[in-house]
Amino acid sequence: MAMGCITALPQRFSENKTKEDPSIFDANFLNQQSNHIPQQFVWPDHEKPSSDVQPLQVPLIDLDGFLSGDPFLVSEATRLVSEASKKHGFFLVTNHGVDDTLLSRAHLSMDSFFKAPASEKQKAKRTWGESSGYASSFVGRYSSKLPWKETLSFKFSPEEKCHAQNIKDFVSEKMGDGYEDFGKVYQEYAEAMNILSLKIMELLGMSLGIERGHFRDFFEDSESILRLNYYPQCKQPELALGTGPHCDPTSLTILHQDQVDGLQVFVDNKWQSIPPNPQSVVVNIGDTFMALTNGIYKSCLHRAVVNSEKARKTFAFFLCPKGDKIVKPPEELVRMMSGEREYPDFTWSMFLEFTQKHYRSDMNTLEEFSNWLKNRRSF
Repeated sequence: MAMGCITALPQRFSENKTKEDPSIFDANFLNQQSNHIPQQFVWPDHEKPSSDVQPLQVPLIDLDGFLSGDPFLVSEATRLVSEASKKHGFFLVTNHGVDDTLLSRAHLSMDSFFKAPASEKQKAKRTWGESSGYASSFVGRYSSKLPWKETLSFKFSPEEKCHAQNIKDFVSEKMGDGYEDFGKVYQEYAEAMNILSLKIMELLGMSLGIERGHFRDFFEDSESILRLNYYPQCKQPELALGTGPHCDPTSLTILHQDQVDGLQVFVDNKWQSIPPNPQSVVVNIGDTFMALTNGIYKSCLHRAVVNSEKARKTFAFFLCPKGDKIVKPPEELVRMMSGEREYPDFTWSMFLEFTQKHYRSDMNTLEEFSNWLKNRRSF
């Protein structure tokens, strides 16, 4: 496979594993070892978190109001979403319809997994190039600017025939007996998030002035990802990051935060926080949806910080189109940009492979992917 411009880009990784066990990230052990966290977890000065971050004014969207059909509530919701998505791509959704009991069960189950012994978590270890499984920071994948976090990811598709992407089956196969309830909880959570994501897609379609069901139909046979993020306490949080600055390569992210601060977005040339709101979920535009809107809606640079007092937990549902679907904006949106296309056609499977095997996601992922595609197609 031609690598194109990627051969000259920093922060690539290879299949070669370091002598150190690539699966081990034990925050408790690292916090106790010395006065300093290991150098590979220390970020450059210009990327280190600052202490004077102020909250971002993010609109609160009443989804139930939008779905009610009330003309005023529909108009208000589409206006607020349009303004936010054109500026920074972040908004909050309230009255989202996800059961509070399910959210509580999901949080409790997350504790049971991430507080388990490393040997137990390794049963679900994520293999190189895959998007499902347990990942212990990026130890073994990168050698610097490692995130202070652990993750557990699941592929999810609403199609019943996609047994390989069934969360319950994945958990049963990898984790064995004793994890039936664990698998069931996240299967239910992913299904609830998928339903919610399609409602939000209706809202996004209307906010762009196109047919309400256009994007909903496009994502009905999605191949999405549910990720559990666990950010342990860090004794030097001023040096580390839970997740480095990046734009999500996926289409739409629905994030449920616990009550610990940590999410920050880069807007108006400064980092700003999105404080937890227990009554809402955070929604942000990803690179793939930015391409679907021909660049009208923005995929925003964001990151996660850590602290020395409490672990932080989040659930991220990444809505993605079916792998072989062509990502191409509707003609109405191309005409809004004087008939010019901002990005070439691509499929989600191509973009996913790019981020898993060739490029570490950052603020330039979509641009670099577009250049890589053009270079490949020139051969």
